[in-house]
Amino acid sequence: MQLIEKAMLPTPWGNFLIFGFEEKKNGKNHVALVYGDIKTNTPTLSRVHSECLTGDAFFSLRCDCGSQLEMSMKRISQEGSGVLIYHRQEGRNIGLLNKIKAYALQDRGLDTVQANQKLGFSADERDFSLCADIFNILNIKKIRLLTNNPFKVQMLSDAGINIVERVPLIVKKNPKNAYYLKTKAEKMGHLLSE
Repeated sequence: MQLIEKAMLPTPWGNFLIFGFEEKKNGKNHVALVYGDIKTNTPTLSRVHSECLTGDAFFSLRCDCGSQLEMSMKRISQEGSGVLIYHRQEGRNIGLLNKIKAYALQDRGLDTVQANQKLGFSADERDFSLCADIFNILNIKKIRLLTNNPFKVQMLSDAGINIVERVPLIVKKNPKNAYYLKTKAEKMGHLLSE
């Protein structure tokens, strides 16, 4: 992982610094948004947010991604400092077109896990190890992780990230994502009732 550049990024929640990274092996880009002064010895409020074009940019109601992104940025801002890594692994790393295929299968009655499996993928194909590289480049040694996903906690811990606390990130469900959230809780172990 290589840091390419950083710049100011004004948002509704304040001014973040956006850091652009490139994976050396494949040229894939990732970003980290940093708010405030990060202190090396203090656990940093952090979010590893996996790319979701439909939720983050198009405001899809069938997932909770866009709401989690917005809530994370707001909470980091309220905290006074923190980092959000925008992890470019669309659709739990099955890619955008396969995600649309999975949506079509969900429209026919499959849940999100069944749809991924029908397409030949596991429920979650993401690789969180590159996030450890980003945290290291940013000199972040300990984090308080905004997530409901115990798998993410485990994968980041396995990659060498010192997670001192899992901070729940509960967003409101709606009629369009209720089944999706139920599936995430029941089949993927997400902790959605805190």
